[in-house]
Amino acid sequence: MLVKNNYNSILYFLKYMWFDILIIVIYAIIIGTIDHNTFLKKISIPLPITAITGTIVSLLLAFRTAQSYDRWWEARKIWGEIVNDSRTLIRQIKQFLPNTDSDKELIDFAERQIIWCYALSDSLRKKQFSTIVALYLEKNKIKANNIPAKLLNVHCEQLASLATKFNLNDNKQVQIDTTISRLNDAMGKCERIKNTVFPKSYSLLIHFLIYVLASILPFGLDDNYPILEILLTIIIPLLLIAVEQTAIIMQDPFENQPTDIPMTTLCEVIENNISEIISNKAIEPPKNTKTYYLK
Repeated sequence: MLVKNNYNSILYFLKYMWFDILIIVIYAIIIGTIDHNTFLKKISIPLPITAITGTIVSLLLAFRTAQSYDRWWEARKIWGEIVNDSRTLIRQIKQFLPNTDSDKELIDFAERQIIWCYALSDSLRKKQFSTIVALYLEKNKIKANNIPAKLLNVHCEQLASLATKFNLNDNKQVQIDTTISRLNDAMGKCERIKNTVFPKSYSLLIHFLIYVLASILPFGLDDNYPILEILLTIIIPLLLIAVEQTAIIMQDPFENQPTDIPMTTLCEVIENNISEIISNKAIEPPKNTKTYYLK
C-alpha cells in the first residue's frame, strides 16, 4: 500500500504513464505547430462532438474506478476480518482451555495461526513461501496443494483432540469452530478476488476512447492561442489516463505490487498481537517501513 506524502509514491505512479505521456506530448506539439501552417488549419471539429466524447469517457472512467476501488476496499476489509478473527481464535483457545497442562496446545495453535496468515499472503501473491512458512511446513511435514486450507484443517483436527482431552463442552467447541469457519470464509473471499479477472476489453475500450479524444481535441480548440492549445491537448488526455491508471493498479490488490493490500504488515501485526496474548507481556510493535509503501 502506497504511503501518502511520499515523493517516491508519485514516481511509482508516473512510471505506468511514461509511454502515454511521451506519445501525447509529441502529438500535441506536432499538431499544435502544423495546425497553423498547413491545410489542417481548415479542419474544425465542433466543440459539442469533443464534449460528448469527453463525457462518454468520463462516465466509463467513473464506473471503472468505482469497480476497482470496490475490489481493493473489499480486500482490505477481508484482511481486517482476518486480523480480528486471528486474535479471537487465540483468545478463545487460551480462555477455554484449563490453565494447567495446556500451554503447549496454546502455543501450537498460536504458531499455526501466525503461519497461516503468512502462508495465505504468499499464496495470494503467487510467490514462494517465506522462510518462516517454509521452515514450519518442513518441520511439521505438511504438504498440500492449498497450504492455508490444510493449516485450517489441522486447526480443526487439534480442536477435536482438545475437546476430548480437556472435556470441552459443546458450546465452547462450537465457538472456536465458528471462528475457524470465518477464517476459512475470509480465505475464500480473497481467492475469489484473486481469481476473478477484470475484463481486458473494457480497459482497451476506455484507452482507445481517450486517444480518440486526444486526436480530435486540437481541432475543436481556438487556433488563436497555439501554446494554450498544445497545453490543453496534453493536460486533458493525461488527466483521464491518470484516472484510468489509478483504476488499473487498484483492481488487483494481491499482485505483490506497492499498491497491494499491505498483507505482510498485517501479518506482522497479527504475529505481535498473538504473541502478546499468549505471553501476557507487552511486545514492541513492528517498526514502520522506511520505503514508500507498506508490504
